[in-house]
Amino acid sequence: MNLHHLRLFRAVAADGTLTGAARRLNLSQSALSTQIRALEASLGHALFERRGRSLVLTEAGRIALDHADAIFRTAEDLAAVMRETGNVRRALRVGALATLSRNFQMEFLHPLVGRRDVEVILRSGSQAELLRELDSLALDVLLTNLAPPREADTPWLVHQIGEQPVSLIGTPARIAGRPMQALLREEALVLPAKDSALRSAFDALMARYALTPHIAAEADDMAMLRLLAREDAGLAVIPPIVVRDELSSGLLVEVARLDGIREHFLAVTRERRFPNPLLAGLLAAAH
Repeated sequence: MNLHHLRLFRAVAADGTLTGAARRLNLSQSALSTQIRALEASLGHALFERRGRSLVLTEAGRIALDHADAIFRTAEDLAAVMRETGNVRRALRVGALATLSRNFQMEFLHPLVGRRDVEVILRSGSQAELLRELDSLALDVLLTNLAPPREADTPWLVHQIGEQPVSLIGTPARIAGRPMQALLREEALVLPAKDSALRSAFDALMARYALTPHIAAEADDMAMLRLLAREDAGLAVIPPIVVRDELSSGLLVEVARLDGIREHFLAVTRERRFPNPLLAGLLAAAH
């Protein structure tokens, strides 16, 4: 294995075809194919698999590409590395459900924040698209509060990494010393969306209390629930971690914990032969 092999490998990974990469490198396709096979033989793993006319990185290929990128970054910045050690950085690719609490995400990633040898790449989106990226190895982990479907042939590993109480939270003026059930009966409420586990648990609680809520707003985004509570649109049903700063400053106050309602935070990973070593430390710290 040498830098020439790695340079050719990166070109094929970027193009996705031998033909296109060979054209850009001014090589014959057969010569390029021979060099890639030599690199695979030296590493002991196939780096690509064919899908139609395209070449897609295998799991070993994606790991090799991470290291190749790091090697070339180091080569391009050799003078800086000579002056300051520890310049080579390892990447952790994190997907997070777009509606998930940003405070929780930062709490999970806190052990890596500020480390000069680590680059955290964050991607937000829907559960379905992030699971697809996790399945294709474009992500190392998915942070979510929705458990993915678990069937016999699914590769998902689901780690529960946090559990938070859910509270009734609002501005001090709105609460005015009244008990929780009176507030639930009399005040406008800001609620999670109907298709969420939190909303189902809250609706069951209201049924037990024999109360019909006055709903001012619904949102599937924790950031939007936080803003609605700050703007005094109503009393919010929300985990306190989402509005931690507002509670600390006194802008919002916690009326009461809602009995039996918890928000579960999950880290979803894929079964892999070569898991990202940074992830094990994060999961251990979260547990």
